[in-house]
Amino acid sequence: MAYDRYVAICHPLHYTALMTPQLCGLLVLVCWILSVLHALLHSSMVLRLSFCTHLEIPHFFCELNQVVQLACSDTFLNDVVMYFALVLLVTCPLAGILYSYSKIVSSIRAISSAQGKYKAFSTCASHLSVVSLFYSTGLGVYLSSAAAHSSHSSSTASVMYTVVTPMLNPFIFSLRNKDVKRALKSIFGGKT
Repeated sequence: MAYDRYVAICHPLHYTALMTPQLCGLLVLVCWILSVLHALLHSSMVLRLSFCTHLEIPHFFCELNQVVQLACSDTFLNDVVMYFALVLLVTCPLAGILYSYSKIVSSIRAISSAQGKYKAFSTCASHLSVVSLFYSTGLGVYLSSAAAHSSHSSSTASVMYTVVTPMLNPFIFSLRNKDVKRALKSIFGGKT
């Protein structure tokens, strides 16, 4: 999404040439492959652990760091792999997002009209808010696993980055569509 916003704002005349369906498909494919490999790595690492009987995970799903904390065997290797993957899979996308938004901000500053600046900024603000929510809650869950924390706040943060953030994207981006706004106004009694 950050690359899409970068191309749309910094290179609007080249958007259709740069954001081809093949590139979009490749970006989605790379995300899926990395996600599957990441899950496979951690699943194979957890399989080597031994667990005590009658344990309950205080989450709404089996959060990786919570499962590793419940192991009776040594989890040092799992912790190292988990934090290495966390750094790698957070740092690279975050660096790309920050770089693209630094370019976007410099392009927005070059826009002369206030309306053009507002439109460009509003295009990016919704994406940045969702990205901030995702990264802050996700990092909070994984970085706080070493410190003492309440399972309730950790569960709440997990819900935020696994349920709320993906649900926000369709709402945020569809509410920018004029047809959707008109339909909502007609449903809720406003004029079309």
